[in-house]
Amino acid sequence: MAVELIPEEPTYVTESERLVGQRLVEQLPDGSVVFAGLRFTGERDHEVDFVCLIPDAGIAVVEVKGGSVYHDGGEWCVGAGPERRTFHIDQAEQNKYAVRGYVEVDERWRGRSRLRTEHVLVTPYTDWAEDFHAPGLERWQVVGRRDLKHLGDRLRDMCIQRGGGGRVPTAEDLDLVRTILRGHHHPVASVEADADQREGRADRLTKEQAMLLGITRFVPRTEVRGCAGSGKTVLALTQAKQLARGHCDLAPQRVALLCYSIGLAEHFRRELAKVGRKHRPAFVGTFAALGRSWGAPDGTREDSDFWEHRLPEQMRELAEALPWEEKFDAIIVDEGQDFADSWWLPLLAALRDEETGRLHVYSDEQQRVFQRFGRPPVSLVPLVLDHNLRNTKQIATTFLPLAGARMELRGESGPEVEFVATTTEDALDAADDQVDRLLDEGWDPAHVMVLTTGKRHPVQLERQQSYGQEGYWATFWEGDDVFYGHVLGCKGLERRAVILCLNEHGSRDRGKERLYVGLSRATDRLVVVGDPQVVRAMGGEAVARQLGI
Repeated sequence: MAVELIPEEPTYVTESERLVGQRLVEQLPDGSVVFAGLRFTGERDHEVDFVCLIPDAGIAVVEVKGGSVYHDGGEWCVGAGPERRTFHIDQAEQNKYAVRGYVEVDERWRGRSRLRTEHVLVTPYTDWAEDFHAPGLERWQVVGRRDLKHLGDRLRDMCIQRGGGGRVPTAEDLDLVRTILRGHHHPVASVEADADQREGRADRLTKEQAMLLGITRFVPRTEVRGCAGSGKTVLALTQAKQLARGHCDLAPQRVALLCYSIGLAEHFRRELAKVGRKHRPAFVGTFAALGRSWGAPDGTREDSDFWEHRLPEQMRELAEALPWEEKFDAIIVDEGQDFADSWWLPLLAALRDEETGRLHVYSDEQQRVFQRFGRPPVSLVPLVLDHNLRNTKQIATTFLPLAGARMELRGESGPEVEFVATTTEDALDAADDQVDRLLDEGWDPAHVMVLTTGKRHPVQLERQQSYGQEGYWATFWEGDDVFYGHVLGCKGLERRAVILCLNEHGSRDRGKERLYVGLSRATDRLVVVGDPQVVRAMGGEAVARQLGI
């Protein structure tokens, strides 16, 4: 059994510490444990370079001093000139007491006697005279440059022959000391903790951006254009709340908050359920759901004529016939680029005042993944959001070439984006493998999403059939498992960790827009799986370069 180094890859402050750490691992007996860079807080703080647990010998506490170590007649010093600094020669001894005390006060050590514990000063670049001695430090407690090749033997012999009067530890003793020195439930590296911090900053920046809404008090018809991750959806939701309850000098309004996606509509409903009933918008949902609330029929996904012509015409007639109290003072549309030309007429007809009633649209033309695209037949004052707030810089950089406009990256740095090359036919299987890898990294399954650009993942199809559309989308928030979706249905939604599966050949229309949406759904961790040629076909050479292809 080799020597165990804790942590496996220490962050050494100096080259001398790195050298000594290497020698300890190479020279100590098998089964030894070496702790690097331990910190203790008691009556004062202690920084211990190395603690070595040596089987059948004892515990050695090692202090390392690099460069030139000398006594200038008054103080012990390391280095010369501007790099000169002083130290206490009994530092190693004090660290020994700190380590011993930390172990012996632990309740798990209760009833056990003291172990052999010694301290040593190691100076890998300074030699010592054989007759050296100083208060608190004898020659046998110093390992110099010439002694370094015997460092392991010196520490073992020192514990056996000296040891401060303690007993030789058993294997059980050293195992318990190892457990104690690892700490009482010390936190371990957590990808979720880092993501929490980044999310908190993004939330703060998005709330600060909500000050933009103050302008809209005086401008009743606006189009807020923003790149992916700019906070459009949060602003749309905030504006709906403000208008519904009354804001500043505005009286409470009767508000409709609309979008295209069922999933985004469900998000709006869940967020607004936290608001008092009197302060919620009068309607929250999709364009089709608004029509159903007026008595319009539903249609099938394949009947484009119904969605483009028959439904909007029938909704316009129903809207015009609505009594005044059922119409709206304000209509807010998120992801407005998904609304067809014909959809705007029934919305304008549903306003109490078609001429001056409020209409606020949030859009990103680069996310226009459907063939239809319409604009309201009224003038809207444009407001531009050009800051990406929600994605890490690494993720935002991948879709920056697709954004279509200048975009300032204000998110924090995070993990590097990864591209996993595979064939289109094998992309789904490769994506499933990446799910396992992200879970092994420590990501909560509820924070992981698999998005496809071609056919839907079999798990998505199964859940839609089992739960229905409403139940399927409820799992996005309520489920504790990985979510499987498609880029067409997840605009406005995000997950911390996303595996984007390019399971198509890149020849379909709107490929660039689908890729843009898919790349921008991850806030922290993004893995792209697919054929490099598909990336080039959908996003061009610029995106391929950003993905390291």
